[in-house]
Amino acid sequence: MRLPVIKKVDCVQFYVSNLEQGIKLYRDVLGQKMSWRTDDSAGFLMPDSDAEIVIQTSRKEQETDLLVDSVDSSVKYLMDAGFTVVVSAFDIQVGRCAVLEDPWGNRMVLLDLSKGKLATDMTGRVVGTVEL
Repeated sequence: MRLPVIKKVDCVQFYVSNLEQGIKLYRDVLGQKMSWRTDDSAGFLMPDSDAEIVIQTSRKEQETDLLVDSVDSSVKYLMDAGFTVVVSAFDIQVGRCAVLEDPWGNRMVLLDLSKGKLATDMTGRVVGTVEL
């Protein structure tokens, strides 16, 4: 495995109980530009970073998603280094994802973009992926 394993913060996710109210808060009050949305989530740009703020209605936990080159090879490497798999690697729209914990119980959500980035229509609705 080529080091470093973690390339960058991909996004920070926050739970909202109502997506439309969340969009109004993050877009209209905080001034974040919405870059995409689905029925249960929306992504917002931060002007000084390529990381996103994602609001979602599915999971009440806050999470930070870390980008790696390959989830599968990173999981194997990190398990050998003492990490524990909390959620085994699974497919997501843009690639693969897994959840691990370091030896001190710090949870890491790893993802890769092996299927590409989100593709949107003119209204920002996600319509698929675009290969990188």
